[in-house]
Amino acid sequence: MQFSTLTSALVLAFALIANGSPTAETGGTSQTIEQFNEWLANTDANITYIGTPIDKRSGLDARSALNTVVTYCSQRSADICGGSCTVYNGGSACLNTPNTDCLSATNNVAFCDSGSCDGSCNNFADCGTRLDGGFCYTPGTGSINVGNA
Repeated sequence: MQFSTLTSALVLAFALIANGSPTAETGGTSQTIEQFNEWLANTDANITYIGTPIDKRSGLDARSALNTVVTYCSQRSADICGGSCTVYNGGSACLNTPNTDCLSATNNVAFCDSGSCDGSCNNFADCGTRLDGGFCYTPGTGSINVGNA
């Protein structure tokens, strides 16, 4: 009986290690190019583009994987990120992002509470409150540190 219980416990432990925790997912991964294109095609946000140009009609393509695309917006409404948004398409940079309430990125970035990519920073991959379309709720963000893709 003890052997059976021990075996069951070990199997469960290995299953949890292999498959992750059974709790609800709050963190996440980067936004996919497809998610970005879908958001871009359907949003009514007021968008400003910086960095390498993106054609709104065709969106991103596979070559865009060489860059990091960061979208940061001023408003969260329920699980939607919108309002005034800026889309950055490029390489390593420290983006000054005052009034940012939510963001998404095609690669992991750090979002910080100061305007110079320092102070208290968190990784996008460790998002605590996931929003629709691959966005993360990031109130108080003052800057975003974009690394190499």
